[in-house]
Amino acid sequence: MNSTIETLLNHRSIRKFTEQPISEDTLTTILDCGIAASSSSFIQCTSVIRITEPDARQQLAIFAGNQPYVATAAEFLVFCIDFHRHQQINPEAQLGYTEQTLIGAVDTALMAQNCLVAAESLALGGVYIGGIRNNPAKVAELLRLPDHVMPLFGLCLGYPAQNPEPKPRLPQSLVIHQEHYQAEFNHQALAEYDDKVSNYYRTRTGGKKDTTWSQQITETLNKEARPFMQRFIRNKGFSTR
Repeated sequence: MNSTIETLLNHRSIRKFTEQPISEDTLTTILDCGIAASSSSFIQCTSVIRITEPDARQQLAIFAGNQPYVATAAEFLVFCIDFHRHQQINPEAQLGYTEQTLIGAVDTALMAQNCLVAAESLALGGVYIGGIRNNPAKVAELLRLPDHVMPLFGLCLGYPAQNPEPKPRLPQSLVIHQEHYQAEFNHQALAEYDDKVSNYYRTRTGGKKDTTWSQQITETLNKEARPFMQRFIRNKGFSTR
């Protein structure tokens, strides 16, 4: 096992950070790693907004559901799909296709993951903030995002002030399929995984939380999932056709 694999397998979401800043050289390296990520058809349709102004950080923390680490992490980056840049190059660009939205989401996620892996390899930690989609219009207004630019998620980065255990992930037996989709569900594998997740939560919370992954997913998928996003996406010029 090499250091790259060790970094990937040791991923944890970090929500408590020291006050140590990230040097400009280190941040530049992390962002260069992000920019080096794969891009569909070389479209390169991602922009990253670095937020350093304290008041803006605090507003974003509130918009994201009162997540304090958005305001206190050494760095906070907002990752956006960006086709406005392409429109500046070609005012006649045919935009608004759903496929472009998918390309933008994939490219942006790849870039962000490169950034986080690079950061973790340098002894930093981070956590993604999908909560900025709780109030996407307010985020877009605060960041002055033009049409054809849409915020997808944020990323807190900093030096960890905690050392949580990696959260257990689904086993390959429930994720990897051979030749075709395996319709017969592996209930035994799920039961074993549920036990692992339940034990993880009990250990991490000192017994205050005791839930399985199946219970968590049932609760999550039994409620609305930001239904306002469809209108916001279209208002920003995405998935209009």
